[in-house]
Amino acid sequence: MGLLSGMMGHASEVSIEKLAKEFQPILIDDERIERAYKLIRDMLVFTNKRLILVNKQGLTGSKTDYQSIPYGSIKMFSKESAGIGDLDAELKIWLTGEVEPTIKQDFRKGDNINEAYRVLSRYVLK
Repeated sequence: MGLLSGMMGHASEVSIEKLAKEFQPILIDDERIERAYKLIRDMLVFTNKRLILVNKQGLTGSKTDYQSIPYGSIKMFSKESAGIGDLDAELKIWLTGEVEPTIKQDFRKGDNINEAYRVLSRYVLK
């Protein structure tokens, strides 16, 4: 995990408690963060209502774009598990109207892609 895994394009799980203050202004009353993964400065945040893509911009990362994707807009998702000798797994998410996956994110073996997959399953497959 940490900086090296971020530089390699792998998502590292982030403590939900550390994100509470940053996300409090944009979450609705009954919304809660389920899981969050960080890639260098950007993040994937799974709540019980939506997926939030966080894009930190500029050299200092002071400008931040929060893109909300309601789970109802996700038409398909997949998890490609690690093979023998491969420590990584990949999560792919397709949005309605898209032929190719809109979101592709690599996960390290220790960052349990299954938890992110379960959150997607719980809310997309309603």
